[in-house]
Amino acid sequence: MKDQKISPMLSSDIKELAPLILAEIKKSSSVLLHCHPSPDPDSVGSALAMKLIIESLGKKATVIRGDSDIPEAFLHFPGAKDILKKNFFEIDFKDFDLFISVDTASPNQISKLKPVIFPLPIKSIVIDHHLSNLGYADINLIVPTSPATDQIIYLLAKEWNINITSDMAADMFIGLYADTGGLKYQNTSLKSYEIMTDLVRLYPDFSKMILRMENSESPKALAFYGMALDTIEVFLGDKVALSAVSSIQLASKDIKEEDISASSISSMMNNVSSWKIAASLIEIVVGKTRCSFRTNDPENYPVTTLAAAFGGGGHRAAAGATIDTGVEEAKKLIVSKAKELYNL
Repeated sequence: MKDQKISPMLSSDIKELAPLILAEIKKSSSVLLHCHPSPDPDSVGSALAMKLIIESLGKKATVIRGDSDIPEAFLHFPGAKDILKKNFFEIDFKDFDLFISVDTASPNQISKLKPVIFPLPIKSIVIDHHLSNLGYADINLIVPTSPATDQIIYLLAKEWNINITSDMAADMFIGLYADTGGLKYQNTSLKSYEIMTDLVRLYPDFSKMILRMENSESPKALAFYGMALDTIEVFLGDKVALSAVSSIQLASKDIKEEDISASSISSMMNNVSSWKIAASLIEIVVGKTRCSFRTNDPENYPVTTLAAAFGGGGHRAAAGATIDTGVEEAKKLIVSKAKELYNL
């Protein structure tokens, strides 16, 4: 008889859900984790840290890369080279009895290849910090006030009395460091600094880890940066700035997906104080545009609402979406929607 699913639960209270999550891990024999498409350090770091924690509890854990290759810049994270090169739809659920989705705001961020339908054949848990996450698993621990999923993972480990190893600390550290923009973004708190201090004690080589991650650009990546920055246009009284790169432009320079970072471009653009909304638009394949949104004024211009209008999500200061059209049409749609949402 198929195991009956537990009642769905959603909370931002780590102390409330920590015992329930631990109980599900202890009941399992093999746990599946994943990285979201175009993974960032918090996606990879939180999946790897959770894998190590689960293994410390005597259980088997597997991390799959999902839709995208793990960037070369992240392959020095402890355990990264063991990430299974499979996407969600290449998995046989008979091999697992628990699925934990970390740092993933919605099912369409588990995979973009085709719809991911919940409930799954096995128990499922979400651990995330995205404000746009409404909860899609059996147990949903969503803490929007946390600057990174890795901060939640750390606090869970403490609740579970886990002996945090140097490798666990390294994976948690790099995700928290990156998602706070080096401890400067919104939601970075005193607690974040305290956690980072503890992680640094456990992993003293943190500076080498950062340098290796941040100094791993390819020549083609720099060519992409130049191309993307050269396309910047401003709209709506200079409040909205867009960079838009088409698939034809990428092909002209033989720039591949692994050389592309939409978030890097939008983050650079966000340094211009007069641009309240900065967006990087990249047509990865013909007719599909990846969008990264940033704002330096999240109280008045929360980009979560802009991303949500196109089926995406994220945070008030940083969000993303994919629009099923070319970059020129995507630009028109974004400008029109920004005008409507922010009364520009």
